[in-house]
Amino acid sequence: MLIFLKPRLVLLSVPKTGTTALEEALSPQAEIAFRSRPEIKHLNLRQYLNRIRPLLNPLGGPEFETVAVVREPLDWLRSWYRFRARDGLIGHANSTAHVSFEAFAADYLRPGNRPEYARLGRQSEFLIDHDGAIAVDHVFRYEAMPALVEFLSQRLGTRIALRRRNVSPQATTDLPPAAEARLREALAPEYAIWQAARQVP
Repeated sequence: MLIFLKPRLVLLSVPKTGTTALEEALSPQAEIAFRSRPEIKHLNLRQYLNRIRPLLNPLGGPEFETVAVVREPLDWLRSWYRFRARDGLIGHANSTAHVSFEAFAADYLRPGNRPEYARLGRQSEFLIDHDGAIAVDHVFRYEAMPALVEFLSQRLGTRIALRRRNVSPQATTDLPPAAEARLREALAPEYAIWQAARQVP
């Protein structure tokens, strides 16, 4: 999470949506930066509202606006699968190195106690308020990153150049048509959020 005081912006860091590249490019302009450890870097909207916004209230002025990025849901899962297939995780319970993407996707959808490697939340969990409503002010598609960069450039008054960071290794992520259809159906609420996300500044 990055907080910019003068433009009154809070950039939430939804995992696997280019947050490392954004953090690297924008940290010098941010007065407050929560980074490094995942539980600090990836604070969601409710955590911001509960813990961080009260600390900003004494500053006065207009309300801070929140910004976040969401990724096409199936591609988001593919990115997590590839990330957890990296050599550094082999032998750990959350490694997908010896698990097919089809098995990973099926375990992700499994109710109840999922294997460690399939214990992921949903992107929507980062965007909802205490009433369960999507309450981030500006939600951009990951696939429209230039639009987000233009938006942030305008609001921050500076040019922004992103470099690729935290790139996951290559892995086979094909799915049989029936399995893909089940996954897309289960992720329909996530797709609705992604479809509604901004593609223009």
